[in-house]
Amino acid sequence: MAYIRGESKPADDSERACPFCRMPGLDDADGLVVRRGSLAYAVLNLYPYAPGHLMVCPYRHIPDYTDTTDAEAAEIADLTRQAMRTVRAVSGAGGFNVGMNQGHVAGAGIAGHLHQHVVPRWPGDQNFMPIIGRTRTLPELLSDTRQLLADAWLGSPDK
Repeated sequence: MAYIRGESKPADDSERACPFCRMPGLDDADGLVVRRGSLAYAVLNLYPYAPGHLMVCPYRHIPDYTDTTDAEAAEIADLTRQAMRTVRAVSGAGGFNVGMNQGHVAGAGIAGHLHQHVVPRWPGDQNFMPIIGRTRTLPELLSDTRQLLADAWLGSPDK
């Protein structure tokens, strides 16, 4: 309901109001940061579509993928691959939806700061709960998911 009411939505697209600029300045647990790179980081989605739904964001406040440097684009791609490997190892995800919504008209909830979604999927994960019960089920607290993924990521071969 907090998401629907827009409680955490920034007032504008400025860097000052941006949660993706604020999160890296927090402690990893408080900011739900799972992994930090030198140019980008992976963070759990505060309003996940599925358990383990995370996003890969550049530290720089840029709105569009075409604004990335070659090094930023490479690190975003590398962190995305690492995220998929880590989530798959921890949860047995059967597949992933990976993508970016560029601009408000394309569905970006926070259009001012580029972010790539990494959404794990499992057979049968679209059940009756969202349709009939108007409820999404998440079997784990975000803080627990963040800790599980962060610990597993540290043990991965491409840390």
